[in-house]
Amino acid sequence: MKERLSIKENLLIGSLLFGLFFGAGNLIFPVEMGQLSGSNVVLATIGFLITGVSLPILGVVASALSESESLYDMASPISSAYAVFLTCALYLTIGPLFAIPRTATVAFEVGINPFISPEYLRIGLFIFSLIFFSITLYFSLKPGRILDWVGRYLTPIFLVLLSILLVVTFLKPMGQINQFAAQGDYIDKALFTGILDGYNTMDALASLAFAIIIISNIKKLGVNKPSAIAIETTKSGLVSIFGMTIIYVSLAYMGTTSLNSVGYGDNGGLILSMVSNHYFGFVGQILLAGIVGVACLKTAIGLITACSEMFSDMFPNSISYKNYAVVFTGFSFVIANFGLSNIIQLSIPVLMFLYPLAITLIALSLLAPFINKQRDVYRWTTGFTIVAAVFDLVKALPKPMHKFTIIRKMIEFANAYLPGFEYGFGWIVPSIIGFTIGLIIWSMNGRVKNFS
Repeated sequence: MKERLSIKENLLIGSLLFGLFFGAGNLIFPVEMGQLSGSNVVLATIGFLITGVSLPILGVVASALSESESLYDMASPISSAYAVFLTCALYLTIGPLFAIPRTATVAFEVGINPFISPEYLRIGLFIFSLIFFSITLYFSLKPGRILDWVGRYLTPIFLVLLSILLVVTFLKPMGQINQFAAQGDYIDKALFTGILDGYNTMDALASLAFAIIIISNIKKLGVNKPSAIAIETTKSGLVSIFGMTIIYVSLAYMGTTSLNSVGYGDNGGLILSMVSNHYFGFVGQILLAGIVGVACLKTAIGLITACSEMFSDMFPNSISYKNYAVVFTGFSFVIANFGLSNIIQLSIPVLMFLYPLAITLIALSLLAPFINKQRDVYRWTTGFTIVAAVFDLVKALPKPMHKFTIIRKMIEFANAYLPGFEYGFGWIVPSIIGFTIGLIIWSMNGRVKNFS
């Protein structure tokens, strides 16, 4: 049994991590953040890297340390019902509710939006998403060499073209990062707003769902001891962290400097398209649109396949894989027609609720060798976190809903009694309190409860 991977093997696993976490959809958020944060882009980017880069790697490491075979297994110390709830909620979020519809809308914003009149955007999105998801369903039902071909050749081409665009951005900058003032919450809460922006990548949620892929590949290379797997995952993760950090920092810089030449965009996809047109004109824009479109298609096929397989495995006596694929594809098509900006806005309350649960689960799993998956510690920590996360969800609801008395009262209560709530982190203190209570109860019981 090996204790460590070779440098070549670490690079291989690091590339796999990068490929799993970085899709075309990840392009749009740092660009938009760069525009809105203006002169405060450095602080905002640091925050973004915390949740958009570091946290996903910790999620995989946590899964290895806790010796979990799946997200369900990872959350089982709390209860089997909670494990089912979290697994379903997480897969639906990174699947047909938000992430899959986003693939179509990102491709549309980059490839089609700039070339059609505003009055035809809705019908254009409808036709485009219909074609996009028809192709997605076809390959999800009959996966073959196309997935391998796309992943092996088109994704590297996409990264090469993106690298050219990013390099040109630095060689021929469109402006300076201190030219434009920060907007909204970026004015006095740039770091914390950047942390919340990192939620939009959904990579930390994805890390809990797909950690088993990384762990199984490390095991195939001969490393089987949980602590050794965690160490090798961390080492390999440095490769992914380096690559994603370079790209995210460059995209944020692109967004900030683009204000001088292309102005504000409604979303990151449109901004990226405008920047491409600024540097390379029509031909460059068409080429980028094609590559982004194919990358998004690859991501959509992968997510439909993963979600359908998970649900058919978790509920083997219900509908089949093929029927799940049809349902998820159809639902994604409907959601996609709300448009990219609306999908992002709709996802924020859900992410504000799920991320605290994911972060505390990652923290508990990292501590698993010391707390032995102790049920009381897991339950009290999670229970307090859920209650506080509900308040974060409520605050993130669309502003018109804040006029309802119950929602207004909940926000007022949280502002008064939950430290950090105004920054989006009202769940941290309650989770620490729950963790402490769990430890005390465990200690008072006078015995270690191992979960198996």
